[in-house]
Amino acid sequence: MAWKELIGKPAPSVTLPNYDGESYTIEPGKDGIPIALFFYPQSGSYGCTKEACQFRDALAEKEIYKDGRVLVIGISPDPVDKQKIFVERQKLTYPVLSDSDKEHKAQKAYGVGKGMMGLTDYARTTFIIDGKGVVRDALDATMNYGAHSKFVTKWLEKLQKENETGAATEPSSAAKEETQPPTA
Repeated sequence: MAWKELIGKPAPSVTLPNYDGESYTIEPGKDGIPIALFFYPQSGSYGCTKEACQFRDALAEKEIYKDGRVLVIGISPDPVDKQKIFVERQKLTYPVLSDSDKEHKAQKAYGVGKGMMGLTDYARTTFIIDGKGVVRDALDATMNYGAHSKFVTKWLEKLQKENETGAATEPSSAAKEETQPPTA
């Protein structure tokens, strides 16, 4: 399954070890809070560090991220011990999970492919899951680590507006085009 097929559907629930080795279950829709779920190729690499720190900084500095308005979760194929070093070194304030088992169950559940023409286990992919647990949109941009937090910020603004008006927002035009069946 490709990640595009998840848009508009309930997000999968997955249990993975966090950076302390404890089981952490992603339960979309459980608390009514949107989830920004980002998959990244490698803890400690330049782009992944920048991306992870952009989310850390957004949680600290941007009003739309504060006060439990969003749950940010990072996932990579790195083992728990490497995740722990990464989280502590970068002072990350959100769950960072390890999908390092042979099955890569989170990667498969979310349809995340390999990145950089197969050179990395994960493509850099971010999912926006609304408070009801539905995948609203996703961004697959392995080389553009800076686009992911901006993508999440725009979607949080859209979801906030939806909550105020009651009107649903469509996925981004790129995702919408790719998920629409061809017309004759």
